[in-house]
Amino acid sequence: MSKKIDKARLGEDRNISHVRFENSEKFTPIRKAIPMAERGEIEHIHVVRRCGRKYLRSNPDNRRDNNLLELAKR
Repeated sequence: MSKKIDKARLGEDRNISHVRFENSEKFTPIRKAIPMAERGEIEHIHVVRRCGRKYLRSNPDNRRDNNLLELAKR
């Protein structure tokens, strides 16, 4: 069963540092969420590599309200 991210946190570098899944009160560090996304365990999220680092990115769907950076603003 896949999980869905409902909130995100920005780190000091202004990148996503933690995510929270629906029905959870705890935030999961991005270093644990990336392997989950690579295994297909997170809905509507994929992993990209940029400048040698891996990042989570929401799948494109023409909506801004479910993008990870938008979820970090809430």
